[in-house]
Amino acid sequence: MKKLLLLALVIVSTSVAIAQTEPAYKKGKFYAFWGWNRAHYTNSTIHFTGDDYDFTLHRVVAHDKLSAVNYHNYLQPNRITIPQTNFKIGYFFKDNMAVNIGVDHMKYVMDQGQTVRLTGTVRPGFENHVSPDGDVKLTEDFLMFEHTDGLNYINSEFEYYHNFYKRGILKINGIAGVGAGFLLPKTNSTLFSEERHDDFHLAGFGLNGKIAADVLLWDLFFLRCEGKQGYINMPSIRTTASSSDKASQHFWFAQVNFLFGFAWNF
Repeated sequence: MKKLLLLALVIVSTSVAIAQTEPAYKKGKFYAFWGWNRAHYTNSTIHFTGDDYDFTLHRVVAHDKLSAVNYHNYLQPNRITIPQTNFKIGYFFKDNMAVNIGVDHMKYVMDQGQTVRLTGTVRPGFENHVSPDGDVKLTEDFLMFEHTDGLNYINSEFEYYHNFYKRGILKINGIAGVGAGFLLPKTNSTLFSEERHDDFHLAGFGLNGKIAADVLLWDLFFLRCEGKQGYINMPSIRTTASSSDKASQHFWFAQVNFLFGFAWNF
């Protein structure tokens, strides 16, 4: 995260020093984009609590969940929210400066079958899952843990744009931005074979920084690729149908986003 923010600062500073023939986008424009992401996550410590257990799993490995790339999953209107998606709408309050709001719909899947260290006390009757030295294999009858409906990061960003090239209908722009927001995941968790909590829940907050390249045609249609890194902290995750069962975790994430959109004036 620190490296990305430093890189964004360098890009902004360099951009200011490089003359541009005209703004990348002018004050008063609105824009909206849609696209898809790949996400990566650092290992995470996850703390589970309930009426008769209180334990922590250390250095848990997880991955994203890429939907099969085909028309059915990505372009069919009734399924476009199934993959890992990004949506934003924004406004240029000044030449080259914009604010936006939207959602990064990521998916977080704990690697099933991995062995991790456990500290604390599990529910009575499940002690045999834990080895004498404190290791536990994360089998389906002990724990399944996913934010696949999904890891929804609802956030607002400030963005700075700089035009590096213009020729005819074509502009090539650089972008640096920072953002913050909250997490509204729909967690698919099966803990101790209990019925899962199958609803959206406000779980925590996030911070992020990003850099991007933007290709604008006719001052109307654009294609964009973003590199984004950030921090997620969720102290209140619902795990089962019982309101007393909770989990908490925090981790860093990295995204690569492939986006398309439109910019217009009212």
